[in-house]
Amino acid sequence: MKRIILFLTIILSFGSLALAQSNTLKQANELYSKGNYADAAKLYEKVLTSKGVAPELYFNLGNAYYKSNEIGHAILNYERALRLTPTFEDARYNLEIAQLKVVDNLSQNQSFFIGRWIQGLIKLLNSNQWIWISLILFLTCLICAFLFVFGTTRQLRKISFYFGSILLGISFLSFIFSGIRKDQMINHREAIVMTGVVSVKGSPDKSGTELFQLHEGTKVTIKSTLGSWTEIKLGNGNIGWVEQENIERI
Repeated sequence: MKRIILFLTIILSFGSLALAQSNTLKQANELYSKGNYADAAKLYEKVLTSKGVAPELYFNLGNAYYKSNEIGHAILNYERALRLTPTFEDARYNLEIAQLKVVDNLSQNQSFFIGRWIQGLIKLLNSNQWIWISLILFLTCLICAFLFVFGTTRQLRKISFYFGSILLGISFLSFIFSGIRKDQMINHREAIVMTGVVSVKGSPDKSGTELFQLHEGTKVTIKSTLGSWTEIKLGNGNIGWVEQENIERI
């Protein structure tokens, strides 16, 4: 009897928690619709903390921050939504709109165009989607191998061989892309500048030489950390050090 009572208590607790989260999300949506964006953002943050991450929640939070003119927070949450769901077109569109308000217009290093194109291709899908593509292509490759071995005509065997070889190569690349995406999800090497103006130093020290300044919303890549300092790299290839409190990982 005690076990039954304990089980029912746990079920009721989970039910109450889910109801509370649902009510909080509903309240956040109502506040947003009324134009109270700052309070809506606080409730969306609360739901994310208690319920767990979800691309839709990050998207809503990004919208609330954008309406509150907190561009850094808006870009951060749009990026997080796309990190979970790369095909989230609404988040991508809103991110592009928010990025127009970023002061730093950093041009990309043209010498690494192919590398950037490959990185963009990898980010089109998440790790699970890439691994499924790899698996499907590999199974199709096995079918081609079967046709090559048991094909009744030379032309069929020739087509099966070349087609299977291409699929095997693409399957292998998809498998590698899956591993890269998983690493990106785990290690969080990209970050957003969250402070209005940040001085980038030549060394991890406040007395270091100031190389240049960055503004809120700028996206950077984290290279290393040392104490309270982080070494960052920009899209144009520039490298420097900033204090960790000025950036937040995506």
